[in-house]
Amino acid sequence: MKSQNYLERLEMEQLSELANFVVNENMTHHTGEEEETENIQDLVKKIYYEDLNLFFNSEFFVSKGSSGEIEGAIRIVKWDYNQELPIQKLFQINPLQVTNSKRRTPIWHIGRFATKKDIGDRFLFKKLMVCAIAPLCKKKRGFAFAECDSKLLKVMRLLGIKAKVLGKSINYLGSETIPISLDYEGLKEFYQQNKKLIRRRKLASVA
Repeated sequence: MKSQNYLERLEMEQLSELANFVVNENMTHHTGEEEETENIQDLVKKIYYEDLNLFFNSEFFVSKGSSGEIEGAIRIVKWDYNQELPIQKLFQINPLQVTNSKRRTPIWHIGRFATKKDIGDRFLFKKLMVCAIAPLCKKKRGFAFAECDSKLLKVMRLLGIKAKVLGKSINYLGSETIPISLDYEGLKEFYQQNKKLIRRRKLASVA
């Protein structure tokens, strides 16, 4: 099924749809087997409320098929220094200690990356990632944090994204998940090479 050639923002009333998509696609990609329905629904609910709590400091970018179903997604959060980020909750990592900056520097969190298995758009990963890192790359300063699947981390490195591993992995959403940080120097090459892939109406970045 042919996908749209642009990405769009997800609205609040679609967060439940996103949570279902993220959990089910991650389980399909990484476990290859059916999980207990009760466990799946608990995860969906947990992700939904986490996204709802962070919604007003976030942007959600999705790609949809011709019938309107989500085929790929990613979320970027501009940290307000008060709300707890997933990397704090899952890994007990304090972003301020990692950045070690004397002045308040912009900090983002990238999450909810998921794509349908066997998706037809071979550039979808790059498109989603460009949307997520655009605020950092435009400011040319600051840091982004993420919890990254180990296989995805290898792909990112092959594409020229230089990520710093911050600690030991855990099992999350069915896969080995690693805490990472990203900065402009490690992203600029990938961003400059791929920002042209986003052919859509201009979307404002998180302020």
